[in-house]
Parts: sequence; C-alpha cells; structure tokens
Amino acid sequence: MTALHTSLPPDALAAYVGDQVAAFFPDGGLDRGALATALEDALERIEHCFSHVHLKYYQDDAGRPTYDHLHTDQHAALLCLLAGVLFRSNADPRLAAKVYALNKTLHGLDVFYEVELPPVFYFQHPLGTVLGRARFGNYLAVYQGVTVGADLEGRYPTFGDGVVLFGGSRVIGQASLGDNTWVAPAAIVMDQVFPADSILFGGPVDTQRKVARRHVQRDFFGHGDGSGQGEETAR
Repeated sequence: MTALHTSLPPDALAAYVGDQVAAFFPDGGLDRGALATALEDALERIEHCFSHVHLKYYQDDAGRPTYDHLHTDQHAALLCLLAGVLFRSNADPRLAAKVYALNKTLHGLDVFYEVELPPVFYFQHPLGTVLGRARFGNYLAVYQGVTVGADLEGRYPTFGDGVVLFGGSRVIGQASLGDNTWVAPAAIVMDQVFPADSILFGGPVDTQRKVARRHVQRDFFGHGDGSGQGEETAR
C-alpha cells in the first residue's frame, strides 16, 4: 500500500496535537513521548482507513491516502484512534482522557476511548455525534447529530458491514442492522432487527424499511459488488 501523505511530518504532527492538548488542558504532566509513540500507531490505522475511503480529499491524484490536520473530519478521526491507542497502551490514562476530551472540544464529537471503531470508517462533519459502545461492522459512514447508545438495561446495538448513519439518526438498545444498511436522516431504530440491504426511516415504534439498491461499500469506499436489490435510497 502506498504510504500515507500527511500535511505535517509525524514528529511535527505529534507536537501539534501535544500543543492542542496543552492549550485546552493546562494542568501539566503532558507525556509528549507517549503521545508521539501512540500517534505512530494511530497514523497506521488512518493510512489503512483512508486508503479505502474513495471520496474527495481522502486520496491525492496519485492515489495515495492523505491526511490533512486542517481537515476537521480527518483530524476528528485521528483523535478518536489516538485516544484508543493511548487507552490500550501503558501511557498515563489521563492522556487518553485528554485526547478524547480534545475531540469533543474541537469537533463536538463524543467517541469514548474505549469504543472500538472498525478498521474502515468515515466521518462527514460529525458535529453533535455520539457513538457509544456498540459492535460496529467494517465500512461505517457517520454524519452529524447521530446517536448510537444503550437502552436502560445497558444493551448496545450491533452493526453489520457497510452501514451509513445519516444526520440526526439514532440507533439505540438491542437494535441489529444487517450489512448494507442506510439509516435515513432523523430515523430512530430501537431494539429492532433488520436484515441486510435495508433503508430505514421513521420510528421509533414504527420504523419502516425499504430494500436498498445502492451499496454503502461501493458508493463510499469503492469496495463491494453493489449487489443490493430494490428501491433507490434518498441521500
């Protein structure tokens, strides 16, 4: 795979993120070495992830995956992964908490550092989005104002591969979404099970389904056979 092209060299990017953390949380004790080490792992994940996002700004003319620290959706994705790497390392747990809080401060995105994001995902201006500890399948696309969370018993949703959550949609509780599912804007899915190739709208007590013709993995990630059947989804 062609190496990731970054707007700042990795060492400069580590310093940049460290400066952001220090500016918002000036309580001292910032371990810049641990941050730089974790950033290397996070950038490896970003390279794999962005190489599968076949949308504008994610690959250059030579087909290399690209990361720009001033592209806020991309930076939000990096901070999510960085916080997770820090959490799973032997670093000071407060550093993971700070990077997580930095993401909420900068981007209004709440993805706790214990949440396991899939290898390939994509954020589209995710302001106001909260992603809880669901089981996420690969090839996930998330827009603004999305909520994925638990019910009162602490049960979280399960997602198949190739799911897009459009703006304002909510998936709560023991919901289960099959592969190639499109959750329409403002749709609410709660404790319901839907098969693959679905367009979901309405809800929560009357969530409706149509069969999807378009294919999430093909349309967002340039991958998959696009074999869904049925109605065209509204975008």
